[in-house]
Amino acid sequence: MNKFFALILILLSATAFAQSAPVVFGVLIDENRHPAEGVLVFYDNDGVRSQTTSDKTGFYKLEVPTGKEVTIYFSHISFTTVFVAQTLGNNGKGEINVVLQPSAKVMNELVIEGDTKRTRVQGITKISPEVIRKIPGANAGVENILKLLGGVNSNNELSTQYSVRGGSYDENLVYVEDIEIYRPFLIRSGQQEGLSFTNTSMVENVEFSSGGFQAKYGDKLSSVLDITYRRPLKFGVQAEASFLGGSVTVENASKNQKWSGIIGARYRDNSLLVNSQETKSNFKPTYTDIQSMINFMPTSNWELSFLGNISQNKYHYQPLTRQTNFGTIDDPIALQIFYDGREKDEYTTYFGALKSTYKVSENFVFKVIGSLYHTQEQEHFDILAQYALGEVDTNIGSETFGDIKFARAVGSQLNHARNDLDALIANIEVKGYHNIKKDRLEWGIKYTREDIRDRLLEWEVIDSAGFSLRPPVIDLPRNDQPYNPYKGELVPYQSIRATNFVQINRFSGYVQWNHRAKLGTADVWINAGVRAHQWQVTGDVHGDSQMTVSPRAQFTIKPSWNKDMLFRLSGGFYHQPPFYRELRDSIGGVRPNVKAQQSIHIVLGNDYSFKLWNRPFKLVSEAYYKKLDNVNTYTLENVRVRYRANNDAVAYAYGLDFRLNGEFVPGTESWLTFGYLKTEENINDRGYIARPTDQRLKFGILFQDYVPNIPSLKAYLNMVYNTGLPGGSPSYADSYKYQSRLNDYRRVDAGFSYVFTDAKKDYPKGHWLAVFKELTLGLEIYNMFNNQNSITNTWVRDVYTKSQYGIPNYLTSRVFSLKLNVSI
Repeated sequence: MNKFFALILILLSATAFAQSAPVVFGVLIDENRHPAEGVLVFYDNDGVRSQTTSDKTGFYKLEVPTGKEVTIYFSHISFTTVFVAQTLGNNGKGEINVVLQPSAKVMNELVIEGDTKRTRVQGITKISPEVIRKIPGANAGVENILKLLGGVNSNNELSTQYSVRGGSYDENLVYVEDIEIYRPFLIRSGQQEGLSFTNTSMVENVEFSSGGFQAKYGDKLSSVLDITYRRPLKFGVQAEASFLGGSVTVENASKNQKWSGIIGARYRDNSLLVNSQETKSNFKPTYTDIQSMINFMPTSNWELSFLGNISQNKYHYQPLTRQTNFGTIDDPIALQIFYDGREKDEYTTYFGALKSTYKVSENFVFKVIGSLYHTQEQEHFDILAQYALGEVDTNIGSETFGDIKFARAVGSQLNHARNDLDALIANIEVKGYHNIKKDRLEWGIKYTREDIRDRLLEWEVIDSAGFSLRPPVIDLPRNDQPYNPYKGELVPYQSIRATNFVQINRFSGYVQWNHRAKLGTADVWINAGVRAHQWQVTGDVHGDSQMTVSPRAQFTIKPSWNKDMLFRLSGGFYHQPPFYRELRDSIGGVRPNVKAQQSIHIVLGNDYSFKLWNRPFKLVSEAYYKKLDNVNTYTLENVRVRYRANNDAVAYAYGLDFRLNGEFVPGTESWLTFGYLKTEENINDRGYIARPTDQRLKFGILFQDYVPNIPSLKAYLNMVYNTGLPGGSPSYADSYKYQSRLNDYRRVDAGFSYVFTDAKKDYPKGHWLAVFKELTLGLEIYNMFNNQNSITNTWVRDVYTKSQYGIPNYLTSRVFSLKLNVSI
């Protein structure tokens, strides 16, 4: 929070309690939510001065004259001075709580002034929690906004997963309160995911880096999402309800501010969305979670925090029918399917973390973090699909209009699975932060133990024209059905059977140095660091001990120009030691000696802040190049990633990202983003082909507006255009033979809301709206223009022509929902 917002906070607080206050009191805290001790609180009115100081808990109490205008100052050498002018009435008390910001003159952090400058220097995108909460989306949350950023791609509104600059869904780091977050293993489809881990109502700060990030962040190849939760100062309640579910968040703090806590419960039902898809089904997917963060400060230098989460996804699915029309106007083709059977998937996760932060001195902070993640997952289904693929009857007067009149392929497909997984991941980490004049030294050491118990039992049988199709990937006796009968043993078309008990022990650590200096008249910031990671796979299989070393650096310069402009150069070596899913190959076996994928990043960026129409704007530009070795290639089916686990490829990615954000409408923030990406891989020196996430062009718009004559009526738009992804291939197939692309992805989500009251409005005591901090009712329209987007292909085989047809799997159509937001 910068000085302006700190002043606004004080003004709002003072206004709210400006009835009669011969005594003003409150709690003062710093930007890290620690009590601010020894802050001088005073007023000086016509030579009459009264003063006090805050105690160890940050509490102060100041007597002030009655009925006179006074200016109250909050002053300390380590903080920016804050003041508020206020006329206080007779009798009563007034409460002013202030979050004090570090003084720019004495800061040892790598900043110019405040947190906004720090993120500019490091090339981090900072996202307002208010923007996250208000912008509409079928899967609203932090990830809904990330998908609007350049370099971040997702073609699935039912999924919270995203790829960054050509990377896979597994290459992105997510931290909440310095704690790494994991997600379930077995999820195959976006509609199975449900809720993101991050509870938007609890968020205070969101920072995102799409490449070239510092050594203090972990070992992934693509991006970092770093989230901080709110430390409440007093009691509050937030609630949200819509046709897709609801949430309730309660927060409070003790009078002395030693204890604070926030707890949120969420429920989501995606029936409204999935029932708009082409497949007709009996389907009620439900997702629930309870999340809490409790903070305790025994002393002004020591804070203990607990973060806990319990989540359950229930995905019960009984498909009935599906018809997908594709082809051309002259040659329309349809896939018609009748289903029998059901799917029952459940994912239950438990997560708990304890963090201790101790301020040894003004220049040394010490953290100890421990966490446990436990997931129990089952994926059980038996689904028989009887299909016909052929030409569509286009005769409007025909009784069979729209149905298949000539079948090119007729058959049935039976899919069976009994997959169960139980995983326990434990972490213990120690971190240190040292300020030495204009330098800052950071270090950390971490141990991780991963214990995975996994059973895979999955097979598929395809029967066409009365005989079973043989597997395509094994040597078999001569088979030229249907012309000659096949007398061999009948086996499934695909079959995966494996039981894996795997343990992985990891040691990792980092050290990095930040320095601020002058280069002539220009300001310069330097960050240099190195990470090391050692791991070994044990259990049913035993791998070699492996180790990686990853040096990284950033250089930022701000010339002393009239224009407010920064230039950044960052990069280094980024390694991704394999997680369990990356060790498991396409037939379920674990290969313990899979190497870490390696990427060399080079990112050149420019950050330009300027005024347009006398309002603030910012243009951020980045060019990047990534060279990848030891690539673990994979196939992508919806959101399921199946690795080949053999490090048999090299790859590259390069592109440009631009983002212009500012007040296109006074008082609101909007974004325009553009991205260009090209990423290809070369498997076993066979030549370069597009990677599964090769999405060439991306345009995104986040727009906020209001009706000038009715400012309480607001509009929000979330618009994305992506060129088509590669259409993928059957998991067993040679990807070099499947290089077609899906159609372009176009989607607009719109929200219209009426604000009955918020922090800008003040109602007299007794008015029915006076009890609310915020009350908003809105209408949201998902996929406003009803675009037909697809995420993957269903592969149907025609036994006569030996052809595979890629049938698009279409996503959700237009959906309407009402949304109510309440804050007390």
